Amino acid sequence: MRAVIFANGNIAYPHAVKAAIRQDDLLIAADGGARNCISLGLTPTFVIGDMDSIASEQRAALEAGQTRFITFPRNKDQTDLELAIGFATQQGAGEILLLGLLGGRLDQTLANLLLLSREEWNRSRLVVIEGPDTAYILHDRDSLSIPGDIGDIVSLLPLSPQVTGVTTQNLQWPLVNATLHFGSTLSISNEMVSSPVEVKIHRGTMLVVHRIEEFENT
Repeated sequence: MRAVIFANGNIAYPHAVKAAIRQDDLLIAADGGARNCISLGLTPTFVIGDMDSIASEQRAALEAGQTRFITFPRNKDQTDLELAIGFATQQGAGEILLLGLLGGRLDQTLANLLLLSREEWNRSRLVVIEGPDTAYILHDRDSLSIPGDIGDIVSLLPLSPQVTGVTTQNLQWPLVNATLHFGSTLSISNEMVSSPVEVKIHRGTMLVVHRIEEFENT
């Protein structure tokens, strides 16, 4: 089962986002993320959070339908997005697609991306889509196959102090059992020379970003 979580950030490419939604996806809005869901003509199954960012008229319309609200106190120790991811994993989602994570406040954007590195999420494949960019999280002994086109950009960003056993195929500058360190730019802006690109790691947590060079927002 795949869950789709709408956060409260900007969605700059709505047509591309809507094209990525499947009919059988479980739609979850993290509080004000309901606005993004509604703007795409979709109705969330769940809205999760302290409800301080959702407009009253939107909430009333959703409550009149089939949407369920899971409400937390405003003085809480987790962001609405963190609560939504935790809920999706509890529902057994094998993959979680995250939308609206970027844009707006820098602190929120960075926190949203770093949140994905939490080890307790490693039973679900976390995927972020933002226009031409798709990001994936890899954990210990994980692997990933990325379809694309020659010239697409693939970047590897360690989120743990180091990521060991990094091996890639079909990139211009391949890696074989390499060790990447947090904060290093060694593995930024590699190029796809054949499809699919294969990435695997032995230990650590890593963000893999695939950027489509010939992106069309249709």
